Amino acid sequence: MPGFSRRGVGPLESTCPNTWPPNPLPRPTEAVAGPGAPIVGLVLAIYIITFITGLPTNLLALVTFVRQVRRRPNPGTVLLLNLTVSDLLLLLFLPFKMAEAGTNMTWQLPAILCPITNYCYYTCIYVSTLFLTGLGVDRYLSVAFPVQYKLRRRPAYAVAASMAFWVLACAHCSIVFIGHYYRNHGMNQRCYDDFSSDQLHVVLPFRLELSLVLFWLPATITIFCYVNFVRILLALPNIPQRRKHRAVGLAVATLANFVICFAPYNISHVVGFVEKRSPPWRIYALLLSTFNASLDPVVFYFSSNTVRKAFVTCLTSVAGRVRGAVPQWPCLGTSREGGEDTRTGSGDELEGSSG
Repeated sequence: MPGFSRRGVGPLESTCPNTWPPNPLPRPTEAVAGPGAPIVGLVLAIYIITFITGLPTNLLALVTFVRQVRRRPNPGTVLLLNLTVSDLLLLLFLPFKMAEAGTNMTWQLPAILCPITNYCYYTCIYVSTLFLTGLGVDRYLSVAFPVQYKLRRRPAYAVAASMAFWVLACAHCSIVFIGHYYRNHGMNQRCYDDFSSDQLHVVLPFRLELSLVLFWLPATITIFCYVNFVRILLALPNIPQRRKHRAVGLAVATLANFVICFAPYNISHVVGFVEKRSPPWRIYALLLSTFNASLDPVVFYFSSNTVRKAFVTCLTSVAGRVRGAVPQWPCLGTSREGGEDTRTGSGDELEGSSG
């Protein structure tokens, strides 16, 4: 009988003390905290901050870049437009991640949404690194080989590169579906987490390859391009000082994006492969990657005169109407004025890219 030993009379003091009455089972929305369990409040707060700050700024950048592409397309604007689309796609699926965090990191939504949400989520994170690298290469070539590159600089090349980036990221992130359905047991309440040993045998090597191809290699190229971009630009005597400062700010913002947002998560892939398990701090590293959607508008600000003027106009408009009704975002109608800078060449979409 429960509470008694096999000898018949004594309570089970030596084997299971204080086990009666038994603890109630957790409800479906309650996650059992364990070593490395994420702080749900922190996860949810980061998601909300990213959504609130990233959505309006990326929407403003999207409208601005679409108008630029329609009026006068150029490679830099094409890459920036695709980067904005990837951020907005991540933000579109972020409410599903918020719902997951709101139920103590358990998946209470329809099961089919779990792999779809994570597939789009990880694809947008990794395709962002490729577009940032493409922008870095474009800037470096513009100052290192100004004449030769200007003769060969075509929007069609940027469109082809963008398509290749999307295909590469989408193909690699298909590991989400493999990791989700390659199970020996029934589906648990965790979404793309709590893998079995058989799953880890497949997922961990693929994560390592994913980080090598979609982060470490692009990061190396980006660092090389921006270091030399700034070095060459600062050495040019005919470049205004203000433009040099913006170029330095652009390089710092882009490299900070790689170091702060992307590096910790990809380091977790290397550590996981070595330790043969998912590191318990992986969830926190992933939060930094999510925050990339809020930092990309800083890159937009330093990259494009049109976006910079639109941001300033919007902030001025909001500040002037803060005591009144909700702002009507009149800045979206003024980007045409800032867009006149496209007549000066590539300096509009790529700060410091034209000598």
